[in-house]
Amino acid sequence: MGCSSCSNNKSGVPNGCKSNGSCGTGGCDKMSVFDWLENMQIPTGEKPFDIVEVRFKNDRKEYYRNSDGLSLYQTDIVAVEAASGIDVGVVSLKGELVKLQLSKKKITETRSLPAILRKANEEDIKTWHAGRDEEKRIMPRARTIAIEEKLKMKISDIEFQGDMSKATFYYTADQRVDFRELIKKFSSEFKVRIEMKQIGMRQEAGKLGGIGSCGRELCCSTWLTDFRSVNTSAARYQQLSLNPQKLAGQCGKLKCCLNFELDAYMELMKTFPKPNTTLQTEGGKARHMKTDVFSQTMWFSVESKDRNNDFIGLSVDRVKEIIEMNKAGKKPVSLKEFVDFEPVEEEKYAAVDAQDSLTRFDDNFKKKKKKRKPNNKNRNNRNKNSQKPKSNDAK
Repeated sequence: MGCSSCSNNKSGVPNGCKSNGSCGTGGCDKMSVFDWLENMQIPTGEKPFDIVEVRFKNDRKEYYRNSDGLSLYQTDIVAVEAASGIDVGVVSLKGELVKLQLSKKKITETRSLPAILRKANEEDIKTWHAGRDEEKRIMPRARTIAIEEKLKMKISDIEFQGDMSKATFYYTADQRVDFRELIKKFSSEFKVRIEMKQIGMRQEAGKLGGIGSCGRELCCSTWLTDFRSVNTSAARYQQLSLNPQKLAGQCGKLKCCLNFELDAYMELMKTFPKPNTTLQTEGGKARHMKTDVFSQTMWFSVESKDRNNDFIGLSVDRVKEIIEMNKAGKKPVSLKEFVDFEPVEEEKYAAVDAQDSLTRFDDNFKKKKKKRKPNNKNRNNRNKNSQKPKSNDAK
């Protein structure tokens, strides 16, 4: 499962990659798991857990039973049972941590699982790599055939089985697609058994991979396995502007990371007054405009004919205090009386700008620079002027 930028040796480990098959380019460590129990000894009398997690192309993982008790380690290439034939994959996890993965995916240990046949030999690995090369070759032709059939679908990826007896075509489509004729043409064109599998836009991004707007690899192609629904309400709770270009990921859907901090925002927003809160003052009604969750500040604007009325920021405690006053039938004169923080002076802004100026090192450089000696011409001119006789007026 080496990346495309480095060659693979006979055992399948990249030659040019000195991370032993765990490089950070997205080709070797996709959906990898760190086994922190690997070096721990098994208690006496206990047998090692015989179910192993095997990773295939991209994000596909399956579980197999090591019934023969093979000595397996991570990154070992194994030949496993398939629905029809033999498949080849890489061991991604073994031992006690597999139990946690099984419970997470609600797979019981007593369930009949396919078995690991053997460690992949040279012939298995050769056929496995030939299948990867064949996938790249037939991808353009498969997309061309789908376009000729005028089907509203997109073939995003192709995966050959380890023995090249079957090819799985992953596609995305907005509507139901009748691909019966397409399967016949694929079978006659590629001379292999065809299986079509529809995936969502998020799964497609996880298979293809890429770099997100944060500068890191996509979460769906590295560690994220469950795709939860993301709504625009998550952006509203986090006070984000509803800009589709910034909120959408490479899959065209809302970014999954909008849900990462949503629970923290929801828990913190419970301590805030309701967003539709209106404060009563003698100068008029003050309506809520925005909320800064991090600084726990709520901004209000007093209704006035003056359009240049500024926003007034109040802490949550101050807002609750004014609400209690309004319930008691009292109205404050102005909201500015409840402002706890003072605005930053202009001199402080000027000082910061001076520090961040691009030419802030010029003054120090000029001070350290040595003074040049005056030219000889200027020195001679000064001597001549000093030797001239004084005028009578000077007497």
